[in-house]
Amino acid sequence: MFGVTLAGLSMLDPAVMNHPEVMHAVLAATLIGSHAPDFDSVVRLRGEAAYIRHHRGLTHSLPAPAVWAPLIGLPVAWLFGAMAHGWIVVLWSFIAVSFHIGLDLFNAYGVQCLRPFSKKWWHLDVLCLFDPYMFLLHAAAALVWLFGGLSPGPMFASVYGITIVYLIWRTIESKRIIKKLRRSYGTQGSITLIPSLIGRSWQFVAETDTAYITGTVRRGSVTQEAELSKTKPETYSTITKATMSTDGVRAFLHFAEFVHVQVNEKLDGYEVTWSDVRFWHNNSMPFSAAVTLDRDLNVQSDQLGWNKKSWEAPHI
Repeated sequence: MFGVTLAGLSMLDPAVMNHPEVMHAVLAATLIGSHAPDFDSVVRLRGEAAYIRHHRGLTHSLPAPAVWAPLIGLPVAWLFGAMAHGWIVVLWSFIAVSFHIGLDLFNAYGVQCLRPFSKKWWHLDVLCLFDPYMFLLHAAAALVWLFGGLSPGPMFASVYGITIVYLIWRTIESKRIIKKLRRSYGTQGSITLIPSLIGRSWQFVAETDTAYITGTVRRGSVTQEAELSKTKPETYSTITKATMSTDGVRAFLHFAEFVHVQVNEKLDGYEVTWSDVRFWHNNSMPFSAAVTLDRDLNVQSDQLGWNKKSWEAPHI
C-alpha cells in the first residue's frame, strides 16, 4: 500500500507527472523498495533460529537504503526505458526502503537500524505491525487516484502530512504513558509498550530492580496483571546453563530483552523454557525457546518461536 501511495506522492515532480514511462518505473521501484528489506525472510528456510537472528538486521541497517536504491532503481529504470531520469527512480527507491525501515522502528518488534555500528535492537513501541488507520487512509487515497478523483501529487502530500502528524501524536502518547508508569512504580528501569490493534489500550512491561511488572493501560487507568521475579545470569542453575549452548537459546538471547527462565522437572529429565516478558499477553509469554534435557543434562530437543497465531495479539 505504501509503495502505491509513495508513487502517487512522486507525481509532485513534473518529470514524473509528464513522463508515463518514469511514472511506471517509479511505481515499480516503490513497490519493490517497500518490500525489499524483508527479502531477508528467505533465511527462514534455514530454520527459526536463523530467522530470529537475521531478520530486520543487515537488510534494515543504516547503509541498506543506499545499497537497495541503485540495485532496485537502475534495473527498473532501464526496464521501463526511463534511464534519462534514472536518478529519480533511484531516489524513490531510496525513499521507499527508508520508509519501510522507519515504520519498523515504530513497531514493538524492533529493528537493527544502526548496524554495522551497533547490533542493538531499536523499537519505539508506537505502532502495531499493521495499523488500520494508516492503512485505511492510504487505501482510500489510492482508490481516489485509481478512479481519477483528485490530482495525485497534492492529495498524497496531504495524506503523508496526516501520516506524519499521526506518528508524532502516537509517539507523544506513548511517552506520556511511560511517564505515568514510571510515576506509578517509581522505577527508572526499562519500560516497553505494545499498543492494541485498535489503539485504545497499551500492554506494558516495567522493569524494577527485582522484578518485571506486566499489565495494561486503558483510558489512563493502569491495571497490573502479573509480577515476575528477575533471575540474574550469574544465578542460573546448572540445568539452565546446560541449555545455553543450543542454537535456539543463543538466537533467543540475541533478540530478547526481558528474559524469564522456568525449569520444570519431568520423569525422564527437565524442560527449560526461556521467555521474553516483553511480549506478555493474557497471562502467557508467546515468544520463547524451550529445551528438553535428560537426567544427565543432555539436550534431547529444542524449539524456538511464537506460540500464537499470526493474527492474535500481541500484534508485533
